[in-house]
Amino acid sequence: MASDCIFCKIVNKEIPSAFVYENETLVVFKDISPKAPVHLLIVPRKHIRSINDLTAADQPIVSELIFTAQRMAREMAIDTTGYNLLFNVEKGGGQEVFHLHLHLTGGYGTK
Repeated sequence: MASDCIFCKIVNKEIPSAFVYENETLVVFKDISPKAPVHLLIVPRKHIRSINDLTAADQPIVSELIFTAQRMAREMAIDTTGYNLLFNVEKGGGQEVFHLHLHLTGGYGTK
């Protein structure tokens, strides 16, 4: 855990957040500044600074992020209407929190 990482603090429940889903590998919660009707953040419990810091040992974590996004899209009923998955990488790529996370956005044109 990075002591100043807001996502580490959320993962460790030091900062309250309404988890939509969690397991031993990751947590999912709503973005506090949503860019779409559905905007979830899928965050590994392990502190990985960015995509650039992944190692071969992290492959199962990345796979689980993707499959969890698929599951969340289905549970949020946006799987058939369409959704986006986005990793922002480094400051120039829009990364603001330096703890790997996957954005799941969608919900346009749904109820």
